[in-house]
Amino acid sequence: MIIKRILIIAALVCFPLSAAAGMQPPEDFNTFTIYVENDSFSNTDRDYTNGVKITWSTSFQFDPRKVHLPRWSYPIINRLPFINNTSNPRAVSFSLGQNIYTPENIGQQSLIEDDRPYAGYLYFGLGFHSRTLKRKDSWEFEFGIVGPHAYAEQAQNNVHRLIGVNQANGWDNQLKDEPAFQAVYESQWRWLASKYGQKFGYDIIPHLGAHLGNVQIFANGGAEFRVGWHLGRNFGTCPIRAGCEVNSACSLSPDNPARPWRRKGIHLFFSVDGRMMLRDIFLDGNTFRDSHSVDKKTFVADFMGGIGVTLGRLKATYAYVYRTRQFYQRDQGHVFGALTLSFSY
Repeated sequence: MIIKRILIIAALVCFPLSAAAGMQPPEDFNTFTIYVENDSFSNTDRDYTNGVKITWSTSFQFDPRKVHLPRWSYPIINRLPFINNTSNPRAVSFSLGQNIYTPENIGQQSLIEDDRPYAGYLYFGLGFHSRTLKRKDSWEFEFGIVGPHAYAEQAQNNVHRLIGVNQANGWDNQLKDEPAFQAVYESQWRWLASKYGQKFGYDIIPHLGAHLGNVQIFANGGAEFRVGWHLGRNFGTCPIRAGCEVNSACSLSPDNPARPWRRKGIHLFFSVDGRMMLRDIFLDGNTFRDSHSVDKKTFVADFMGGIGVTLGRLKATYAYVYRTRQFYQRDQGHVFGALTLSFSY
């Protein structure tokens, strides 16, 4: 599989010493999750117009005596706060992603000073996760680039050409190339959960987190409410957000916590995530060079509602996301659709 090979190569590039020692990628990487977000679901083409992310993750290991994670990960995961308890089940994930941002009028070639900059973000993410039955903690480190070498212009216009819609003509005004690094932490809990294993169930999943880097700096918090048939004992659904992965790999059987949950199920979910933004390169502009920018708002929130379906090893969710106004020059919020597909093999 091409995607699997790309992720293996990315892992070897990031950990050359392990590769040189002859280590093979572990067989325990057994779950793919694909995220697709696009505002065409709401018949717009502006702001956060597209996001794609592919995550490859291990399952959570419940026997601490076994070597389950790749060996190079233990010196890292054993030192990171909140996930260094060796008695808790832990997991590792690799991700590749790209985000695209545009102003509202993509037909105009010249700079639109009172609208957001054109910007693309291409990144590789390395995640470390720990969980108990009622709590999950995640660290993710992203390495990437913002600017022309994120290839957002090519991705957007090639898709537009393929589906026969207008090209975006203002990409000459996009943010300049800048190496990107993000450190992300997020914690999630399962509260007020119905008895697991019942046909009808519900739960509330609060979360708290923080992002630190030259791409974005913010603290976030919120919660998700789920109700439905055969809820998985996992930690809900979220849009593309670092630190919120491998949910498909941590749905557990009520009879044997080391065995994945394979039942069919369907549920509705509703969530909110609020952020206090200190920096957002996609609005504030480049960190070290002059570039186009707008006046961002400090407080931003996402409101999401959708449906999730589980069919054995397959999990799919679809949601509508409303994002409040992100900068003062914009007089309205933004709506986009979020599709997630996970498969464990």
